[in-house]
Amino acid sequence: MTAESVSNLIPLSERRKASRRIYFDRVELSQLLQLYSSRVATGEWRDYAIDHGVGMAVFSIFRHTLERPLFAIVKTHGTGKGGAEYTVFTGRQKLARATTLRDALTVFDRPIRVVL
Repeated sequence: MTAESVSNLIPLSERRKASRRIYFDRVELSQLLQLYSSRVATGEWRDYAIDHGVGMAVFSIFRHTLERPLFAIVKTHGTGKGGAEYTVFTGRQKLARATTLRDALTVFDRPIRVVL
């Protein structure tokens, strides 16, 4: 082993952490962006952000870029075998929790107003 190959080694603990990262897949992103674009067309929403990391992925929705998000859709590891869980938040309040993204997004089917 050369010094160069040793510097490229990744500790096993770091590799395990990386394997627990959660991302939105193509179908989920399509669902999220379809909802987002329909609300942009009505003038309700103007910006979004996607964050991912160990244990969760978050799609945040903003009325204005420099404000806190109006809503956050969070994907986490579910309790079932290989499943995911989706939670919709406004601030710290949970609006919906479901095992499919489509079910979690039904909370947006009814009129939601954020009270500031």
